[in-house]
Amino acid sequence: MDYLVKAMDKAGFIRISSVITTNLVEKARVTHNLSKTASAALGRTLSAGLIMAEDLKNDGDSITININCDGELEKIVVTGKNDGKIKGYVNNPQADADVREDDNKLNVSKIVGSGTLTVVKDLGLKEPYIGQVDLVSGEIAEDFANYFAVSDQVPTVVNLGVLVNRDFSIRASGGFILSLMPGAGEDIISKIENNISKMEPLTTLIDKNYSPEDIILKVLNGFEVKFLDKKTVEFKCDCSREKVIDSLISIGEKEISKIIEEDEKADVKCYFCNTNYHFDKKDLEEILKAIKNL
Repeated sequence: MDYLVKAMDKAGFIRISSVITTNLVEKARVTHNLSKTASAALGRTLSAGLIMAEDLKNDGDSITININCDGELEKIVVTGKNDGKIKGYVNNPQADADVREDDNKLNVSKIVGSGTLTVVKDLGLKEPYIGQVDLVSGEIAEDFANYFAVSDQVPTVVNLGVLVNRDFSIRASGGFILSLMPGAGEDIISKIENNISKMEPLTTLIDKNYSPEDIILKVLNGFEVKFLDKKTVEFKCDCSREKVIDSLISIGEKEISKIIEEDEKADVKCYFCNTNYHFDKKDLEEILKAIKNL
């Protein structure tokens, strides 16, 4: 089961969230027909997005992550709220690369390249919070660590991983994000670094059925751990025919009339889940009528 766990050390110097996303990323892979490397890129971003969304305080708040890059992937978009549901897509789902020769791992940076990581938090205020940093590696985890260091000015450890089977299905996926609170001394930092250096790769642990709690206890070995929230997570789009109709209404009478005259139909595809919404001439005439009655 995919789920997320938040925890802290009892002294209050360390905050950590860990998530398992194996089934979630497999659903994303199937939905978008992703290559092995695109699965890793989107999967890592989905795991990070879930952990970041969990820190949103209000139900209506949302977070959107945009990675715009000059690599073959072109773009990653992930958006979610604090309800454990998340959605995402990449511009080029078939972007792929050979595994790295030095460690035989998926070469995500090869299809990402250079670019920017932008985080948009809509907190129900007049203007959303927007933070942007340049990509430092294109491997996703390091880029998020840099984002936290620059935008939030919080020392942060980010570990994200996706393990892909030979048939491209997802064998293991997940991640953890650890933040140090003010007052955390060098002894705490050294202890955490030592723990992480002794750990097997994250996806190896997940493949061995380690839970989010197990991973947190490994990272915080030697600390007293207080577990906080626990939440199931899933890849789920909230699009609907009603929302698409609202979007069509928003483009105005002139454009809808033009579509009726030239095409007599419209097909609107959701980027996040690939659902296609078809509107025939009669549907479009109803939308036009609704616009005129506004």
